[in-house]
Amino acid sequence: MSKCWVVVAESSHARIFNCAKPGGALREIEGLVHPESRLHAQSLHSDAPGRTFDSFGQGRHAMVPDTDPKRHEAKVFARDIAKRLESARVGKKLEALVLVAPPVFLGLLREHISKPCRQRLVQTISKNLVHENKKAIAEHLAPNTT
Repeated sequence: MSKCWVVVAESSHARIFNCAKPGGALREIEGLVHPESRLHAQSLHSDAPGRTFDSFGQGRHAMVPDTDPKRHEAKVFARDIAKRLESARVGKKLEALVLVAPPVFLGLLREHISKPCRQRLVQTISKNLVHENKKAIAEHLAPNTT
């Protein structure tokens, strides 16, 4: 079994593949889901936003949360994927890594993946292919990674 992993992900779903041999077909080894990323932002809050008074005058308005709840959930999922990859690297199951994700989520993955895992990164593809079949995904990969 090859130790090249191809991670195809977006904010709520990830698929992990490996290749049996160079140029071979992808084999899906794991699927991860994060349903919280699919919820509406309002569903992720427990309450309505708090209210505050202006420092001068009679104005009063709702407070805006510091972070977007959907972005927070995407970060949580990126962190979970990064932990899974680090576990595989430590277990000597991962020698080369390909990341395929939409631009924003690809940035989150890069942010959370450990430096030793990033050193194994051989290709990144900035596209959302998570719902594509294996053949369509393989067509986007560089010839030396599949």
